[in-house]
Amino acid sequence: MTPPPNRPPVALTIAGSDSGGGAGIVADLKTFEAHGVWGTCALVAVTAQNTLGVQAFETLSPSLVAAQVRSVAGDLGVDAAKTGMLATAELVGVVAAALREAGSPPLVVDPVFVSKHGDTLLADDAVSALRDDLLPLATVVTPNLPEAGALTGLDIVDRAGMEEAARRLAAAGARVVLVKGGHLEGDQSPDLVLADGRFAWLEAARIPGRHTHGTGCTLSAAITAELARGMDPADACVAGKAFVTRAIAAGLALGAGVGPVNPGWERSPA
Repeated sequence: MTPPPNRPPVALTIAGSDSGGGAGIVADLKTFEAHGVWGTCALVAVTAQNTLGVQAFETLSPSLVAAQVRSVAGDLGVDAAKTGMLATAELVGVVAAALREAGSPPLVVDPVFVSKHGDTLLADDAVSALRDDLLPLATVVTPNLPEAGALTGLDIVDRAGMEEAARRLAAAGARVVLVKGGHLEGDQSPDLVLADGRFAWLEAARIPGRHTHGTGCTLSAAITAELARGMDPADACVAGKAFVTRAIAAGLALGAGVGPVNPGWERSPA
């Protein structure tokens, strides 16, 4: 069925909640809206979470997660999708199967292993499932350095390590690899994009401040929104980097811990 001419782009996020509103599905939907994209979701886990950390979480049944994906894809359609917190190997496999059933839309894989506060959000035995089941479906994968290291077996401490990790992730099936360099030492926060066999460095100065909760979710959601709008994946990485840089600069001093970045920075007072 041909979509109506006034239908907005539709993006789907498959991830966990954040009761504090700074990360996960909540941040994704805010970011989709900021890009003029209709946001839909498949909830994988419910977290009790605030700026101080994750106090508890429970996963939903695999059948319910898959049903949510089918429900959205079968009615609204999905122009692009992203994954975030997937928690277990079983859920990784179910999500991969549901995405294939939905026609394998453009997919951003944000391999969420731990929260900003250091809380584990992915079981150890799920790492290989994520690498084997999801990366071959990925249009873009967006690991930070610890995540890229866990997926590739590398100890990444410099730009050369980032390049080797990107090569290995591309060999695992990801079409475009964005390795985030925020964990590097120094006053720079460079990201590396590998697309079509070519490296491109996205340079940026490190932004001072502690309100960075939801950075990875906001970046991957911004890339997903641009894919839903038809942008080339490598260009979407550049646009996503620019968007999240502004969101970090507009970080919000909420709560007593690490406050959230602000996906609504365009509508915030200067």
